[in-house]
Amino acid sequence: MTSGLLLIDFQTGFSLPGWGDRNNPEAETNAARLLSAWRTQGKPVFHVRHISTTPDSPLHANQGGTDFIPTLLPLAAEPCFDKHVNSAFIGTSLEQTLRDQDVKELVICGLTTPHCVSTSCRMAANLGFQVILAHDACAAFTGNADICWATLTPMSAEEIHISAVSHLHGEFVDAQGCDSILRRTP
Repeated sequence: MTSGLLLIDFQTGFSLPGWGDRNNPEAETNAARLLSAWRTQGKPVFHVRHISTTPDSPLHANQGGTDFIPTLLPLAAEPCFDKHVNSAFIGTSLEQTLRDQDVKELVICGLTTPHCVSTSCRMAANLGFQVILAHDACAAFTGNADICWATLTPMSAEEIHISAVSHLHGEFVDAQGCDSILRRTP
């Protein structure tokens, strides 16, 4: 079975202010470990980045945050997909590219766990791909949580991350750590 690696939104814009507290500072390092293994084994790698249509978003082209982070730069032969919504599949040719390369299983990692990662995982599963979520190569932010917590108890970035992974695991994905994924990858 062909196993592809899908890296979602590892962009410089997530280091800009305004996202709130973040969990898992090792997410990019873990993603780089996966990327190195996939490249070494000649397995397919796919990159996605978010190009916001909201002018003041850190991920808008005019704000300087759309570049891939240096440690996870795509190689020329690795397909890159620009999206404008949470799903890596909407408005892109990702699904067709995966099918053209006979990818049946996707290992997914990226930013942020409850948003673009979660949405893309759900959609990948709904499209019939077997999905492994590399949960320790993902991260979450508290965002503008102060706005919506008037009647709810605020959650930390770690709690948001764990909640998102918990909602995905078992129904849409098999959530695993990078060590486990790398051990099973020949």
